[in-house]
Amino acid sequence: MTKRNKLLLINPLSTKRRGLIRDQQSIFPPMALGIIAALTPEQWEIELVDENFERFTYREADLVGITALTSQVTRAYELASVYKEKGISTVMGGIHVSMLPDEAAQYADSVVIGEAESVWGTLIHDFESGTLKKRYQGNLLPLVDSPFPRIDLYHPGYVFGSVQTTRGCPMSCDFCSVHTFNGHQYRARPVKDVVDEFEKIPQQKVYIVDDNLIGYTKKSADRVLEICREIIRRGIKKDWLCAASMNIADHEEVLHYAAKAGCKMIFLGIESELIDQLESANKRTNLKIGIAHFDEVYQKIHAHGIAVLGAFIFGLDTDTPLTIANRVEYMLNSDIDAMQASILTPLPGTPLFNRMANEDRLIHKNFPEDWARYDFVEVVYRPALMTQEELTTEINKNWAKLYDEKNLKRKFLNALKKSHNADAALWSYNSNLHYYNLVFENKRERISITDQIY
Repeated sequence: MTKRNKLLLINPLSTKRRGLIRDQQSIFPPMALGIIAALTPEQWEIELVDENFERFTYREADLVGITALTSQVTRAYELASVYKEKGISTVMGGIHVSMLPDEAAQYADSVVIGEAESVWGTLIHDFESGTLKKRYQGNLLPLVDSPFPRIDLYHPGYVFGSVQTTRGCPMSCDFCSVHTFNGHQYRARPVKDVVDEFEKIPQQKVYIVDDNLIGYTKKSADRVLEICREIIRRGIKKDWLCAASMNIADHEEVLHYAAKAGCKMIFLGIESELIDQLESANKRTNLKIGIAHFDEVYQKIHAHGIAVLGAFIFGLDTDTPLTIANRVEYMLNSDIDAMQASILTPLPGTPLFNRMANEDRLIHKNFPEDWARYDFVEVVYRPALMTQEELTTEINKNWAKLYDEKNLKRKFLNALKKSHNADAALWSYNSNLHYYNLVFENKRERISITDQIY
């Protein structure tokens, strides 16, 4: 009997900070590895090692595949080196590797640049024939025949499942590399495929991982309507979270059917309440809506029983102690329910990173070791109007105010009052606890995330 080749897939975890996985109730499965597994021929044996749940221990394998975000990549290189030193072929991919393939090539035998669907079959064929190449350049394919991820390989401990309905983004936000990696055009999966996959997810809670579910055209909005109506028609009872641009408030029919289909919370990339900062971040949609109308966006979402998760950035170039304090006051006093306040982080492949590198403003640049610091909770650059130490002090002081226990309970009560939906309010409260645990890792005792408030 011919021995089956074994593919070992690894989801690495940074050894510097646990970050998001401090709360395993709030993390999502490694979809990229699930898709790679689905693209691999059936005759291969596949194992997925997920460091979100278990620290890596050596396994035998014929081929090793690793993907990583920037903050994970230091650990990814460490694990790749273990197998490379033993003469076992290693392949690396993902957004960081795609932005810095020359760096990754020092640690892996082969590097996949871009999306893997167009090249993974060729890579496997080359490996089987002993002609594995050092680089494979992926192309952006239509998602008509996109495979369903091998969710059977995911660790059973995930509370959330995940599904993707589109890739790509026509925007070019200063701090984002999605448009570089996934392209500027939306590519949509067939509605039937999306709902079929959604229905098969074993978890009750689902994260729709699209960068912007609603899009910017009537066609995109109609497609979301179709997805929601199909979920309702099939009687699928799941609760879910998505990200959308603020123009989702213009589509009240979408909000109506999203709520009926199980939507409990919508993530909005607000970033700042100041016009000059939105301009510098190239947040065109937010500027078009106008800061004076942000409250209307929150009200329209609440009217359908859905909570608002607002994401903001500390450390923009015009930030001072006063602007940061004012941003916190805005978050606390507005009708945002869950509050994400992260530190501006220049990631490879973004205009922000290129500009800061050219201006010699990066403080931590002993790469690849220092990539572990690029996780949105540490100042890794020289601010424009403060020192690094001053900005860090101001951020910590304002985090303490933002995530104060009394403020979080007040936010919960306000979410309950505005949305008239206890489940949505609880989702927002638990999200705030999650962000508390994230920003105060190694500084304060972790708060347990539960399904009720005492």
